Amino acid sequence: MSAAEPPGDGDDQLLVVIDPAARRSDGESVRIAKDVLSAGSHAKICLPDTPEEFARALSRRGSRRPVVVGDDHALLRAVAQLHRERELAAGVLSLIPVGAAHALEVAHALGVPRGAVAAARTALDGVVRRLDLLVDDSDGVVLGRLRIPVPPPPGARSPHVGVGTVWDTCRSLMTSLVRPAPVAAAQPGTHRLRIEADGVVLSDLDTPVRDLSVTSRGGGGVADVVVRTASGEDVTVEAEAVTVSGADFRYRAGIRTAGPVRTRTWTVRPGAWALMLPAPASADAAAGARW
Repeated sequence: MSAAEPPGDGDDQLLVVIDPAARRSDGESVRIAKDVLSAGSHAKICLPDTPEEFARALSRRGSRRPVVVGDDHALLRAVAQLHRERELAAGVLSLIPVGAAHALEVAHALGVPRGAVAAARTALDGVVRRLDLLVDDSDGVVLGRLRIPVPPPPGARSPHVGVGTVWDTCRSLMTSLVRPAPVAAAQPGTHRLRIEADGVVLSDLDTPVRDLSVTSRGGGGVADVVVRTASGEDVTVEAEAVTVSGADFRYRAGIRTAGPVRTRTWTVRPGAWALMLPAPASADAAAGARW
């Protein structure tokens, strides 16, 4: 994280976007957050019912500073939307965490206060902290840790049923006919991947890999990269960019699962976004939290 900054001019003009999942899960916390924000600022309250309405509300925020009331999914939706608009670096986001505990892990790791009152007061009177962002070559963003976990065992049931299963079978057959043979079959529970960090090969196709994790530190412009091989050895480096290629693989980017893809590059963008957090004296413990 960078040094704290003052919120800047117009910080009392807020756009409060309340995610529908937050309204369903904890209406009382939503009400408390609205009351605190409305008492301390000129707050415009938006109650979108769909992701499209959520995105439209953010796009029409004008000079108002956005405050998202919701969980990690709502925060990711806001960050991704502003990133696509190329407006992420120019503004400051606030989050009032409302939702189940497992859906707020990223928010708490970032240092957002856990209670609605404390988080709302931070949105009003906190400090701006600039954070790094992990962005892939398809313009997707990662909040939290990027992982390529252990693949499912052979013969695991597909989540698709019916027509989808037939289609997947046909597609797999055609793929096997037109693709070149792999270098070697991967051991159960491993991947055959080429992993590069800043152009340096950490693992190649002939070395089975059980797990890859990439974690942005929040600040500093580099990510921690850990490759866990089938032999149990961990390869740990710091890098600005990580490229993975090989057989089709899925990956977990923070709170969402994506893929399959055959190659993907993730790059750390230093100070790409800003979040309102408690002043340093009350945030020291939270700032050290990791995913």
